[in-house]
Amino acid sequence: MEYQSENKICQNCKKDFTIEMDDFSFYEKIKVPPPTFCPECRMQRRFSVRNERNLYRRECGLCGNKIISMYSPDKQFPVFCTSCWWGDKWDPTVDGQQYDFTKPFFKQFRELLNKIPRPSLIVPDTKNCDFCNHMAGGKDSYLCFGSINIENCFYGSPYESKYCVDTYVSRECEYCYESIDSEKLSRCKYCHNCSNSFDLTYCFDCKNCNDCIGCAGLRNKSYFIFNKQYTKEGYLKEKSKILDGSYKKLNAIKEEFENIKIKLPRKFSTILYSDNVKGDHIVQSKNATYCFDVKKSKDIKYCKQVIEAIDVHDANYCEFMELCYDYIGYWKINRVLFSNIIGDSNNIKYSDFCSASSNLFGCIALRSKQYCILNRQYTKSEYEELVPKIIKHMSDMPYIDSKGRVYKYGEFFPSELSPFAYNETIAQEYYPLTKEQALEQGYKWKDKEERNYTIDIHTDDIPDSINDTEDQDILNKVIECFHKGTCNQQCTEAFKIIPEELSFYRRMNLPLPRLCPNCRHYERLAQRNPMKLWHRSCMKEGCTNTFETSYAPERPEIVYCEKCYQGEVY
Repeated sequence: MEYQSENKICQNCKKDFTIEMDDFSFYEKIKVPPPTFCPECRMQRRFSVRNERNLYRRECGLCGNKIISMYSPDKQFPVFCTSCWWGDKWDPTVDGQQYDFTKPFFKQFRELLNKIPRPSLIVPDTKNCDFCNHMAGGKDSYLCFGSINIENCFYGSPYESKYCVDTYVSRECEYCYESIDSEKLSRCKYCHNCSNSFDLTYCFDCKNCNDCIGCAGLRNKSYFIFNKQYTKEGYLKEKSKILDGSYKKLNAIKEEFENIKIKLPRKFSTILYSDNVKGDHIVQSKNATYCFDVKKSKDIKYCKQVIEAIDVHDANYCEFMELCYDYIGYWKINRVLFSNIIGDSNNIKYSDFCSASSNLFGCIALRSKQYCILNRQYTKSEYEELVPKIIKHMSDMPYIDSKGRVYKYGEFFPSELSPFAYNETIAQEYYPLTKEQALEQGYKWKDKEERNYTIDIHTDDIPDSINDTEDQDILNKVIECFHKGTCNQQCTEAFKIIPEELSFYRRMNLPLPRLCPNCRHYERLAQRNPMKLWHRSCMKEGCTNTFETSYAPERPEIVYCEKCYQGEVY
């Protein structure tokens, strides 16, 4: 069948979007109708079910022990600690429901959602990571989120790294601080889009470099300060003057670094070893369109942070997946549609927190099960007969949310069903809203709890240099966040320094932070380009090349095509 591109109006944002010919081919392959939400609104909707960073104290609903959980105590459903949830003292099929053709599917799913226990945190194969979430393979780490295989890391989202603090999408790094979109770094501070380097401070787009300060666009260089070559002796002498652990001197470096960075051309996108791709931070991939932070993937579209995905549309935070659509979550899945946190499974639709299973529809928390609907067991023939009837019923009797948005088969869970308020989720990080905007758009909102901290150290009283601090003056003290809760960054208003963190700052000769961990996280996100693309022309005089880039036309950066950029880097 030959398809034609079609223009649609998103029923959420009311803006035009296009369903391309290859989109229709994909939808036909997995037997789903085309979407009624645009790609951006689809991603925002998926993000509204994932809470990474907001943690609460509560009791396990089974053993009664005090736990840390991503679910606040006021949630209606039970929450179990990790060991209880993965244990065999409860059975999620006990509350299975018979499908009711007199009411919409999503209403029935919400009833099941309010009964089935949920895990307090997602932390498989971790040790001493009680305050982390959505992490696998971690050890001795604190307040890390969305990470894999890390050790002794704090306050960030590192991958396969050790001894890193406050990083985001940094891979195979060690002893790094405030590193963003980088890999294979050692002893680096405030680096963005750098790789295979060590001993860098405030550097951007530097590759195979060492001992550089305030530099941008360098290749295979050593002993540079503000893009100026020094001898080794001259570099070490100047470094001792400007990098002595002082907060004020670091800020002076940052100001000069920003002046250098804005004057240098940058490549339209970070694309490495890839063919026929559009997006940013795409590595070893082929036929990836409107994708961001993807690696080793093929024939994918509208994806963010996926690894080894094949024939996938609209997916986030997953490894090893094939023929999946409108999914957010975990790993090793095949033909999983409209679902969240599914692992080692195949042929699953509209399900949540299921693993090692197949042929599920509308299920929650099932393990090693097959042919279940709303957590109720069926025979293979019963399941195969009932599922097509449910799909038809979802279209004949759709769910309509409070804003009149219609949810038939083919749409992800309505945001009204999310167990989280909008500002508890990563949707707030990528699509920030005020409380008024969120409520107007039909989202829930969680008001800030009264903290009533007794501040021990105000921001203005934090020592300028790490060399001016003593353990007893810092540890166990309540430190005021510079934002004081006035920002829209989930500010905690105050924070503490843990012993391992203070040792790290001393080792790295870094001053104490002035912002709470949440505000530091949002400041890192602000340095990244948005997950949008604009059609632009190369800004090199005389070049006529065009490209899709995440640099908006009104931004001040000088953006070059690949060829012109390669001619400019040192």
